[in-house]
Amino acid sequence: MSATPDLQTLQDLAAQIQRWGRELGFQQVGITDCHLEQHGERLQQWLQAGYNGDMQWMGAHGEKRWRPELLEEGTLRVISVRLDYLPPDTQPVKILKSPDKAYVSRYANGRDYHKLIRKRLAQLAQQIERYCDAQGIQSRGRAFTDSAPVMERALAEKAGLGWIGKNCMVINSQAGSWFFLGEIYTNLPLPVTSSAEPNQCGTCTACLKVCPTDAFAGPYMLDARRCISYLTIENQGPIPEELREPMGNRVFGCDDCQIICPWNKFAKPTAEADFHPRHGLDNGELVTLFQWTEDEFLKKTEGSAIRRIGFERWQRNLAVALGNADPAPEIIAALEQARDAATPLVQEHIDWALARLHSGRRRKRKVRKPAG
Repeated sequence: MSATPDLQTLQDLAAQIQRWGRELGFQQVGITDCHLEQHGERLQQWLQAGYNGDMQWMGAHGEKRWRPELLEEGTLRVISVRLDYLPPDTQPVKILKSPDKAYVSRYANGRDYHKLIRKRLAQLAQQIERYCDAQGIQSRGRAFTDSAPVMERALAEKAGLGWIGKNCMVINSQAGSWFFLGEIYTNLPLPVTSSAEPNQCGTCTACLKVCPTDAFAGPYMLDARRCISYLTIENQGPIPEELREPMGNRVFGCDDCQIICPWNKFAKPTAEADFHPRHGLDNGELVTLFQWTEDEFLKKTEGSAIRRIGFERWQRNLAVALGNADPAPEIIAALEQARDAATPLVQEHIDWALARLHSGRRRKRKVRKPAG
């Protein structure tokens, strides 16, 4: 028969979870309840406005997204963790100002974070289970990291890992926003984290103003249909022509609203070797990346988050970036050589790029230095 855990046992376990989490490499661990009704209301408003674009899965699970107990029966608490990913010696502004370089969002420069975080969360869940077994307590836990209808940012905010900023990212006053999130849903009535960070965005609107495609409908409200991360990753079709020039050289994701955030002056480089850049993706030449064959793409993006967009969309994104580069002969030659063998989707973007380069137009650079 399962014992009912007393308050002292639960407090001791919560302290142990904090310690185990740090030993596993997480920078912070928090515990929260499951009350996300206000966040659920905002999600519904966002969906009704159509800001999710083609991401129909954002509304496909109904209340399961903001009611954890419906997704995982018996859930009473959520353990939320963060893991820093900013590569050391990274120079995002320098790359953005170099029209011949490809800008890849800093989170994708190294290995895909999903497996690494999920493995460590599974280890943490096992430690919790062993502790509870020794106490005669029945426990259940399920780990998530960006892999199910889970409101990660809302849970992280409630668990005291930071606040959701005007750019919709979780911001921590000691660590900025360059970190991944993960969760464990548990049936244990653990004490919740008592110290939540207040919202400290104040009157700052730098992140809203710096967005190259004006994707923010307002503070805390992102129109994904205009967001470069959506356009280069989630969007499977053509990139709208009016948004191609503002994309600049961003070929996978966008970090502008993080780069300029004043709180990111406190961000620390990650110690995780898996998140360090691979295959020069933090400083790659556009032409070189565009000339990869599909086999090279698959080989060099093995274990990377980039692979999920596939070779076709990789070429599509690079064609746009090449169209925004300075009209060098080698760029024009690379586009012309690739055109005939390209898919219709890629051909359309190559034709746009060639027309732009032959016209002699130069891209408008909307890049600002980080604050602080």
